[in-house]
Amino acid sequence: MELVVVLVVALLVLGPKRLPAAGRSLGQGIREFRQSITGASTHTEEKA
Repeated sequence: MELVVVLVVALLVLGPKRLPAAGRSLGQGIREFRQSITGASTHTEEKA
């Protein structure tokens, strides 16, 4: 239910034209964040 509310608010704020680009940017940011965490944990394991 909360997800639906968030999506409706995002649609109202961003509009239908900018919503796909915003979703793409969000996904890219999450992907880079996960990669940086994975890289950091791999880097610390190599030092040990």
